[in-house]
Amino acid sequence: MEDIGVLLRFPAMPYLDQELDKHFKLFRFWDVSENEKEAFLRKNSGSIRAVVGNASAGADAELIDSLPNLEIVACFSVGLDKVDLDKCKEKGIRVTNTPDVLTDDVADLAIGLILATMRRICESDRFVRSGKWKKGDFKLTTKFTGKSVGIIGLGRIGLAIAMRAEAFGCPISYHSRSPKPDLKYKYYPSVVELASNCRILVVACALTEETHHIVNQKVIDALGPKGVLINIARGPLVDESELVSALVDGRLGGAGLDVFEHEPVVPEELFGLDNVVLTPHIGSGTVETRMAMADLVLGNLKAHFSSRPLLTPVV
Repeated sequence: MEDIGVLLRFPAMPYLDQELDKHFKLFRFWDVSENEKEAFLRKNSGSIRAVVGNASAGADAELIDSLPNLEIVACFSVGLDKVDLDKCKEKGIRVTNTPDVLTDDVADLAIGLILATMRRICESDRFVRSGKWKKGDFKLTTKFTGKSVGIIGLGRIGLAIAMRAEAFGCPISYHSRSPKPDLKYKYYPSVVELASNCRILVVACALTEETHHIVNQKVIDALGPKGVLINIARGPLVDESELVSALVDGRLGGAGLDVFEHEPVVPEELFGLDNVVLTPHIGSGTVETRMAMADLVLGNLKAHFSSRPLLTPVV
């Protein structure tokens, strides 16, 4: 397989980079300057048969059309919003992702963000470090146990979050494309209704044209000044300008955000808000999970080029 060209779209962890380099002819596209990318593709497009992307860089129609011998797009992520799936289907290009292995980490982080936001863990850490504790006690915060949790998208990750929140005695409700009759959780047919009936709203759905800005001003206002928004899915699911406005104006009680609409750019208005916890898209960012994700990417590529069934096929 050493002569099979693989286009790597992002600076991967050393293990994945080294394994790709060992087993394939690796092209590190992320390391090519912007003004040289077009010439690079013209020179090497004929030998590139696979693309490896992630949550930030995948394979759009333009890239796919520029690679005439492309056979497979292997995503180092569960989300596929950076891949033109219709174009892949049209051209018979296989697509894989890394489901299941990151479910626990992302769900764990969602609960961590809830606790950090409601109990003001980050703010109280700064309180201690700054020496303010010597002048008096930290302010009282809000209890998480027993609060109602609404989840947008009850797939693998959404369900894992629900199970964890249940351990805190939280009533669970959800919104998804259709009710799931095998579950005991309450279903709401609209996100506004869900937000109106929960204290904590967790965004855990996939990003599609239909779900872009699924959390808008109406949803945020329904959640209200005592509500908390948690987003561990994709930034563009939330209308970020409306979110910032609501937090600054006090129309929303707080937010825990691992993803952003234009990441890595984050609205500076959020930096000074103590009721907001920000993390740099680290949902799957543990050594154990990233290794498992890398193994899935490698396993899918090896299976494809050995004419064996793919491990996690999407297309």
